[in-house]
Amino acid sequence: MHGDRQTFRTARIVRTSLLNRPYIQKKIKFHKHETLVPCLWNFCFLPMKFLFTFGETNWRPVMDLILPTNQNTSAPVTLDTKVLVVIGANGAGKSSFGRNLHQRYAGQSVWISGMHSLFLSSEENKAPVNGNELTRLQSMIAERLFIPRMSEYEKLILHLQTEEFEAAVQYKEESKLTPDLLPPVTKIDRIQTIWEKMFPHNRLVRKSGFIELASTSIDGDSYTAGRMSDGEKLVFYLIGAVLCAPDNALLIIEEPEVLLHDSIKNPLWDEIEAMRPDCTYVYLTHDIDFAASRDNSKRLWIRSYNGDARIWDYELIENNDSFPEEVYMEILGSRKPILFIEGTDSNSIDSRLYPLIFPDYKVKPMGGCQKVIETTKAFAQLKDFHTLDSKGIVDRDRRTEGEIAYLREQHIYVPNVAEVENLLMLEPVIKTVAARLMKDPEQVFSQVKENVIKLFLKDLESQVLLHARHRVQKKLETALNRKMSTVDELTEHVESIHNTVHVDEIYAGIKEKFIRFAETGDYKNILRVYNQKGMLPQSQLCKYCGISNKESYLNLVLSILKENKEDAIVIRTSIKECLGT
Repeated sequence: MHGDRQTFRTARIVRTSLLNRPYIQKKIKFHKHETLVPCLWNFCFLPMKFLFTFGETNWRPVMDLILPTNQNTSAPVTLDTKVLVVIGANGAGKSSFGRNLHQRYAGQSVWISGMHSLFLSSEENKAPVNGNELTRLQSMIAERLFIPRMSEYEKLILHLQTEEFEAAVQYKEESKLTPDLLPPVTKIDRIQTIWEKMFPHNRLVRKSGFIELASTSIDGDSYTAGRMSDGEKLVFYLIGAVLCAPDNALLIIEEPEVLLHDSIKNPLWDEIEAMRPDCTYVYLTHDIDFAASRDNSKRLWIRSYNGDARIWDYELIENNDSFPEEVYMEILGSRKPILFIEGTDSNSIDSRLYPLIFPDYKVKPMGGCQKVIETTKAFAQLKDFHTLDSKGIVDRDRRTEGEIAYLREQHIYVPNVAEVENLLMLEPVIKTVAARLMKDPEQVFSQVKENVIKLFLKDLESQVLLHARHRVQKKLETALNRKMSTVDELTEHVESIHNTVHVDEIYAGIKEKFIRFAETGDYKNILRVYNQKGMLPQSQLCKYCGISNKESYLNLVLSILKENKEDAIVIRTSIKECLGT
């Protein structure tokens, strides 16, 4: 607010609105100490930082939102809004924009991502940096052994069930003193109301300490929350995550439309906003229809982001009725299929290499391999909703051919090399780089191949053990994965496993195969089984090519791919063949 006169006017509106409400007047009339009137009066004339908007039953502050740096303005951009829609093409910098706000309003902001909610969290509770060794050890033990890792959705379910139990216990005690006391309205009650509006043919019920989903049909089967479809879980999570946010929170919502059917995405967020009018909403989206559906919102179009300078090129769209034509052209033209990969670090080889190998895809790092697998499968199941193709790439990690075949059926590809670094060691890649640096490609590759075989022989025993351990582990998992009705059956079965899993034979078979690879100079198969992140520098590839280090070699490969000429086609084709795509 600016100026005493404007402050006074707004305060008078607040005062009048409050004092004219029947329930306030009733309180004033019957309040014994008659302290409410002066309290309200004093409140209304206090200097106010917030503007107030009014609904039928509530008022709420409008936050002054200081935006990240805009390259087009010298002064900081401040908005007074309850809803900000940030729209832009894939890769324009929307997520970075949101993270900047999240950090800027740390302690007040909540990050909500439907994409990540259903899968294991990539964030782990870590011991303090300054903690002693015992503290760190205790933390690791607690995290890894005693506390199972949960997705954000599972954490939410646990939190809600805890609150439900506590509310029930409190109500039981209070109703002893007040028999006609009405039961409390819990968060699950409020979630249920909205959730059932979105899925009118289903209803949520609580039974035996679990949240269950049951059909409204007379003979419909019920099933636990863990068996909800991904779409049903997602709606439940989004409602619950907003409901559990602190008072007056800044909610930063990444891709609010993702995995939601067109018929419910707009009504859902309408209901959520009405449920939590105290919060400020920042939506990060590339869905123009969703952006247009947010009435009384501010709209911001991000064109690009300079990560080094941490500045954005964006503009506010003043016309609330429509978007400029160039917004439609840019965003609609960027609707690429999605490629999910491992890792979170933007400087990792995966994140730098795969966008250049698959330029027609939007490459999205997801953290661990399990998250890639689950996300790719979920996206494929809901393709009718979002119409985007999706694929995944996970590391080989000594997977068996059967595991790889199963993943391929789910459109998840496994490279025919043990490590992503080994892609840089493929014969066509080495020869292309060597030729570019005016070296003899055949000679360079021959020397590298010889050194790799020597390294493999040196590490042969440890590599055999790694593969044998994985093979035995999978056989044990398979052996134990059968139904048993009694403890005696389980005991008998465990004792019999020793006779079915022959460790010596597994070890000997793998060792024989590895020795044969080395003796025959089977370079392709060595790259397939050899897990050694230091292979590239230890092979002396950089020395033979006349460059300083592994990073320089990688940068040269990336620059060749960016040129997108004949050499790029050779490298791209060899890596795609290695992936089986």
